[in-house]
Amino acid sequence: MANLILRDLVKTFDRTEVLHGIDLEVADGEFVVFVGPSGCGKSTTLRLIAGLEEVTSGTIEIAGRVVNNLEPKDRDIAMVFQNYAIYPHMTVRKNIGFGLRSSKAPRAEKEKRIEEVATILGMSDLLSRKPSQLSGGQRQRVAIGRAMVRDPAVFLFDEPLSNLDAQLRTQMRLEIKKLHQRVGSTIVFVTHDQVEAMTMADRIVIMKDGYIQQVGTPAEVYHKPANTFVARFIGAPSMNMIPGAVNGGGTLALETGGTLAFDRPLPEGRKVTLGVRPEDLGPGHDNPVIEGKVTVREPLGHETLIYVGTASGEVIAKADGRTPPEVGETVRLGALTENMHVFDAETGEALA
Repeated sequence: MANLILRDLVKTFDRTEVLHGIDLEVADGEFVVFVGPSGCGKSTTLRLIAGLEEVTSGTIEIAGRVVNNLEPKDRDIAMVFQNYAIYPHMTVRKNIGFGLRSSKAPRAEKEKRIEEVATILGMSDLLSRKPSQLSGGQRQRVAIGRAMVRDPAVFLFDEPLSNLDAQLRTQMRLEIKKLHQRVGSTIVFVTHDQVEAMTMADRIVIMKDGYIQQVGTPAEVYHKPANTFVARFIGAPSMNMIPGAVNGGGTLALETGGTLAFDRPLPEGRKVTLGVRPEDLGPGHDNPVIEGKVTVREPLGHETLIYVGTASGEVIAKADGRTPPEVGETVRLGALTENMHVFDAETGEALA
């Protein structure tokens, strides 16, 4: 295990800069997930760490050692790809042991290590099977075992669950999380799926257009988003964004027609965006600020999501699952001010 430090990491393809000075410190034993839309730079960052791409400028340190000029095999890392690429003609034992092919350790020691990894992954009874005799989740575990058997300083996962069906993805998320808790390895995990990020990470790195937008725990990025991009990206359904402006005395006037008085200072005269998550917004609150007609209902059993047309566009709110308002019904929606977020309309940055 080891820490990982990225300092002012820049990557240019031809004349196009795709990473613009990435700075990040990953602690020893930490599980960090990079997440963001396609093309944001998360996989490029992972490939730079792995040595599969050349760094344009900046440094990569693993366990206190700058590895920029080292080959991937000399960086003490192991990588698990989206396509697990295990060898169909080899048994599980040989596939896992393939990670030790360049090791000079005695054969008995290698076999012992294979057995240890198989036990951790719950595959001791499957060592003699071929990949064709395994489920998709078991094949992915073989790929993880091949990486684990080397006992690397850092594990790198590049969207390893993307090719699995929904049930298997849920199962493998849990297994990888349990694995991390058992062995305490340093893990950098790349995904485009915010659910994977929220459920697995110690900290999440949210990227957009080659820049880091925010780094924080799942609770921090969800409840205290740094800007409107993070606020919209994390959470499903996405956070409602309602245009407004700050009047005298710090009162917020919304384009939907409502007004809000905050107990925290807001810059007077500035155009802002009010953010409120659907689960925090609903009918029957003591602080109604939005009025509109229900256009669509999505029953979820214990609750119902309602889509409400307002003067400034559609918002999503949560209603009781037993007695939700009818389509076409006019509703007044409210939320507690402590659950609301205020962003600068021009920059998108959160206001204190």
